[in-house]
Amino acid sequence: MRDYWLSKLFFDLQAPAVAAEYRANKEPFFARYSLGEDVRSALRNTDVPFIAQRVNPYLLRYYCFTIGMKDEEFKQRLRGG
Repeated sequence: MRDYWLSKLFFDLQAPAVAAEYRANKEPFFARYSLGEDVRSALRNTDVPFIAQRVNPYLLRYYCFTIGMKDEEFKQRLRGG
């Protein structure tokens, strides 16, 4: 099932200024979007498999790039390792 608000957050992060603000302090962003506590926790912990079930793969990949996750780490986390 897709999560509209999580997808919206990821879409908004395409703006460089917004992405920089997010990287500096994620918590204020959570109040801007109707995110469940499970989603907030997944973002705090970069739980890629959990997030992958809820957003478009392109948005997920862009999000991981935005937060500075390297390709190998992305692949490893996606596999749950």
